[in-house]
Amino acid sequence: MRLKAGPLDRTGIAILVMLASTFVMAFQDAVVKHISVELPLWQIFVVRSLIVLPGLLGLLVLRRNWRRHVPMALGWATLRSLFLVFMYVAFYAALPLLDLSVVAAAYYTGPLFITLFAAVLLGEVLGVRRIAAVLAGFVGVLVILRPGSDQFSPLMLIPILAAALYAGAAILTRSKCCEESPLALSIVLNVAFVAVGGAFSVLMAVLNGWPDWIPDYPFLFGQWAPMRGREWGIVLILAAANLTIHLGLAKAYQSGPPSIIATFDYSYLPFAVFWGLIFFAEWPDLPTVSGMLLIAGAGLAVAFQRRR
Repeated sequence: MRLKAGPLDRTGIAILVMLASTFVMAFQDAVVKHISVELPLWQIFVVRSLIVLPGLLGLLVLRRNWRRHVPMALGWATLRSLFLVFMYVAFYAALPLLDLSVVAAAYYTGPLFITLFAAVLLGEVLGVRRIAAVLAGFVGVLVILRPGSDQFSPLMLIPILAAALYAGAAILTRSKCCEESPLALSIVLNVAFVAVGGAFSVLMAVLNGWPDWIPDYPFLFGQWAPMRGREWGIVLILAAANLTIHLGLAKAYQSGPPSIIATFDYSYLPFAVFWGLIFFAEWPDLPTVSGMLLIAGAGLAVAFQRRR
């Protein structure tokens, strides 16, 4: 006789899937940082999503009630996707310029922005503890950024912009796209990657380094580069990682209480340190580690308060 998995078993599975997803996510970001010297970002967006889209459309066709996975509010789903696309632009643009652990820590202020935006835009009431947690998280950001010191760089603000864009997408998901299926949202997002990546690819080809104020930064302002076996292999790895992350996150949140599963999202931070060490021999200094702990602790506190 087969035993059915109980709620605790399903939550344990969801936690393991979430940990695996964040591990792959950190690996994917390290690979993008690694290949940033060879391929421009827009080329990665287009090629990766063109590889992922057939798999997502195949899943759509295999669904019995496939019409349920067609976007009901295409306009809001598209706007959400644009927020996410430009979130990735900001996040990935910072990767070649900063340590992976610094970018990850700054980006994980996203839940704190979500809390603030939810209060301002959705009217959620913040208690004293949640306000204190948000303030502690931003203190962690200041510890990492160290404004006024020689270690401070304005480039560190780019992943914080990514966090704010992610928070905007989360608010749209909660308020306008809560009835959409994850598969539908994934398809719209990858179509947006192709559209935005294609548009900027054409723009970069037309400008071709003109005007003079365009920085010498091929990852963001360069034209498409030829792809040989190695480059195709790396992009295929990125596509497989991207599809794994999308399906893994959906499975994790469907299998366990979101308030519990979301706390394990912060496992990305130590995984980012791990892959930064493996790929680039990046050792985070003490202030960066301290700031990461403050940000992660603040995010966990916000999650627990929301759960209560």
